[in-house]
Formats: sequence, structure tokens, C-alpha cells
Amino acid sequence: MRDWLRMSAADLGRGIGAGRIDAVDLTEAYLEAIATHPAAARIYTAVTQDRARAEAQAAASRANEGQRRGPLDGVPISWKDLFDSAGTATGAGSRLLEGRVPDRDAKVLANATAAGLVCLGKTHMSELAFSGLGLNPMTATPPCVNDAEAVAGGSSSGAASGVAHGLAAAGIGSDTGGSVRVPAAWNDLVGLKTTAGRLSCEGTVPLAARFDTIGPLTRTVEDAAFLLAVLEDRAPVDLRGASLKGMRFAALETTVMEDLRDAPARAYQEACTRLEAAGAQIVPVTVPEVEEAMDLSATLFSAEAYGTWQHVIEAAPDKMFGPIRDRFRGGQGVSAPEYVAAWQTLDRLRGVWAGRMAGFDAVLMPTAPNMPPNAARLMEDGDYYVRENLLTLRNTRVGNLMGLAAITLPTGTHSCGIMLCGASMGEARLLRVAQAAEAALG
Repeated sequence: MRDWLRMSAADLGRGIGAGRIDAVDLTEAYLEAIATHPAAARIYTAVTQDRARAEAQAAASRANEGQRRGPLDGVPISWKDLFDSAGTATGAGSRLLEGRVPDRDAKVLANATAAGLVCLGKTHMSELAFSGLGLNPMTATPPCVNDAEAVAGGSSSGAASGVAHGLAAAGIGSDTGGSVRVPAAWNDLVGLKTTAGRLSCEGTVPLAARFDTIGPLTRTVEDAAFLLAVLEDRAPVDLRGASLKGMRFAALETTVMEDLRDAPARAYQEACTRLEAAGAQIVPVTVPEVEEAMDLSATLFSAEAYGTWQHVIEAAPDKMFGPIRDRFRGGQGVSAPEYVAAWQTLDRLRGVWAGRMAGFDAVLMPTAPNMPPNAARLMEDGDYYVRENLLTLRNTRVGNLMGLAAITLPTGTHSCGIMLCGASMGEARLLRVAQAAEAALG
């Protein structure tokens, strides 16, 4: 059974379908792993044992009767603590929301339940999802799988840490500026950022609604494809026959290659070499509009985030970690005309990006320019915290600003990912490209 905890969600589903794995035994294996893991309390905010067991029993009965609802029926996964779950506290990593217990599931959780997936519980996250580091002294800070003293990346920190430590077959997170992709990269996982608006955010605690997206953190691209289908209640993308032969990739050089640490730089170059060896053509590109878009970030993200949470924050500011509170308050001084003008500018820049990238199958860049920082140093050095947080989210933010589908893949170097960006609403194509790239990267 211990082997089950390292298998992909798809392989677990196939095992259930073939009768080799019992869904109840599988869920019990995960619940036992959670109960005995020394870092479990830093990863899970709540373990929904009764729900998990009931859902597993129902899945096992369907399997025995030949009535499985899909390829992941009976597979146990975790949910970031900003997805409403009926009867279970949903606090979005913040003491501001203590005691918040929704009476119904988020739309995506309801879809997953209808598809037969088992809900193991809720995972810790950065406070109100407004940090890429995963440091949260107000609730808990999940550990990175490659360095127990380092942060796991955020804001879907517990989602990534849980999967990487074998405490869930997959995790569902959210991504407003990189919050699926950074923790996935730092914990050697696949992380899919969907296009804003692709998946319903009904029943999801917001950060900046125009940028908020939902996506899975998984062991494989196939798992990501299956989970995307579950979350949006559609048939999964057909990944068969995916190949890099004849593909053209743009290697973005503007902004994203600056200040790279040694390990991510080497891992990225080695990954590009392997992609070329598998038949892809990689063309370096500069896009000046990326810099212009980056300059809009504070106006767009902070203003919407503060506008959403201002009254809650200012009613009890001492309940927040100072650097997170300060980041929200960075949106205080943005006027309505500035905000509207910034969105008009960004819409124009998105059009320019789409035109420049139309001839490429994907755009490549390092997922994160840095390695997971030490949690204690982040707590002790405020300037270091701010600097590392901004650097951590810089590359992934390109995908959010340009409104893209994006995915990070492990490179084979611990905590170093390579990101592939596709077109807006281009998840199906991007997943096929990523499937081929995953095979080339080994």
C-alpha cells in the first residue's frame, strides 16, 4: 500500500478500474499516512475523515458494480483552504476568517465529488493567497519536500507539500500570480494554471477576481488533464500521440532571464537542450511589452485585492502577518481612473502578445528564478522577504498578466521547473505539448 502513495492519480484510477486497488483501502492508506506524518499539521488545516471514508465506500461499490463515473473515481485528493466545503471551516489561511464554515461546496469541489473523487481535506496556504512564498506564521507554513527548513512556495503551499510528501494523490489550488506553478516547481510537481474564466470560481474565496484561476498540482501531465476535465465537467483531452517533432517554442528573454540563480538557470538550459533533442525548435524572443505589463502589476493586483478585502482587513489589522497586510495596503492609493486605464493598457498589450506568439506552439521560461528560501530567514529579514517574494512571482506573473494558460514541469533538478505558456483558453493544446515535453524531460 505504501507504493500507492507515490503513484499518479491516473495510475491509481486504473488500478481501481482493474480491481487491483480497493478505493476504501486506498483512502485508508492516505488517512494513515496523514495521521502519522510529522509535518501533517503544517500541511492540512483539516482532514475530512468521515467524508473521505463515505466517498471511498461509494466509489468502491460503483467499481464492484461496473458503474465507475470516470477515470479518477475513488482517487483521494486535497483542496486548498479557499475552496468552500460544506460543514468544514474554510479560512483562506487567514485568522480574519476564523470560524467561517460554508454550508455548501465550491462548484469545482461539487464537480469533483460528482465524478467520484474522494476529498481528504483542506490544505494550508499563504494568507488570503497573497504571497508566492508559502510563509504563514498566522496559521502554518508547510515544508518544501526538498528542504524541510525552506518554504514550499505559495500560495498553494499545502497543496504542493501534501502531494510531494505522499499525503494526497493530487491537490487543487488557485493561481492569481503564480500560486499553482511556484509551489509545484519547488516541490518537483506538475502545476497547471488555467485561463481566467475557464473554471468556475463560485464558492472560492477571492483575491483578485479578474486574475484568479483554479488549477491542479499533480505528479504527471496526464493527471493534470484528467483533473481539468473533472473540475469543468468535460471529457479529458486526448494526449495520445503527442510529439515534439516540428514544434516551435519561443524562449522568452525579456525580464524573465534576469537575476536567475545558478540552479534554475542550469536546469532551464539543460531542459531546453532535451526539448531540442526531441525535435523541437527553440527561438529566443524579446517582447518589450512584457516590461510594460509588469509595470502595471501593483496597480492591477494590489488595487483589486485591497478593494476586495479593505473593510475586513482594517477591522482587525493585527490579525494579519505584517508583510501581507502591507502588500494589500499597497492598493490604497490607486484611483479608479488609474485602475481603469491600467486595464485598458493591459488589454492592448495582451493583443500585441497574442500576435507576436501566434506562430509558436508554446512560450518557454524558467518557472521561478530562485530556489525555495529559508523560512527562518524570511521571518527575520523583512527586506529579504519582500525581495524574494517579488522575484519568486516575477516569471509566473507573465502568464497571469497576458491571460494565458500555463503549465510548469519538473526539469529533473530539484525545485527547478520549466514553464510552458499557451494561448488564452488553449489548455487542450498546451496539455498535448506538455505531454510531449514531459516525455522528453524524463
